Amino acid sequence: MLDNINKLCTPAHRHYRLIHDIYVLLDAGDRNILRQFDLTSSQYRVLVLLDPIQGERLMTLSDWMLCARSTVTRLIDQMEAANLVCRVGDPEDRRAQRVALTPQGVALRDKVYEAHENSLLTRFGNLTKAEQELLISLLEKVRSNLHLTLGESEEVLDSE
Repeated sequence: MLDNINKLCTPAHRHYRLIHDIYVLLDAGDRNILRQFDLTSSQYRVLVLLDPIQGERLMTLSDWMLCARSTVTRLIDQMEAANLVCRVGDPEDRRAQRVALTPQGVALRDKVYEAHENSLLTRFGNLTKAEQELLISLLEKVRSNLHLTLGESEEVLDSE
């Protein structure tokens, strides 16, 4: 049945389906790795994005993660309770706060990053260096076009 659907699909639909399937498979692989460290994909993304000293504003994290600020606030509350992040004052705006990694958060980030990197090397290990560079180039081109066609609309940001 899947072969019949693929024959009927336009190249654009096939591209979309392949990228979607790859995303789902990559996400499943990530969840398997992160489960070992009792982390979600979103929590790991925060660990990777945050600077341990200066931190980042919640609004900036929200923009980077393409999700609503309320979603990021709940995520940070959970991570703060686990002593992975802490809220610090913003030196540029006394009314604002930044979120920074705690020493425990830095240690966990480094440990998880290594495990995640090893997993990615395995998952992309069947590609030659030239194929990897071509894939990166093509995906960057697709991402750039998506940014142009979608923009930074509220609808995109509030989709989570």
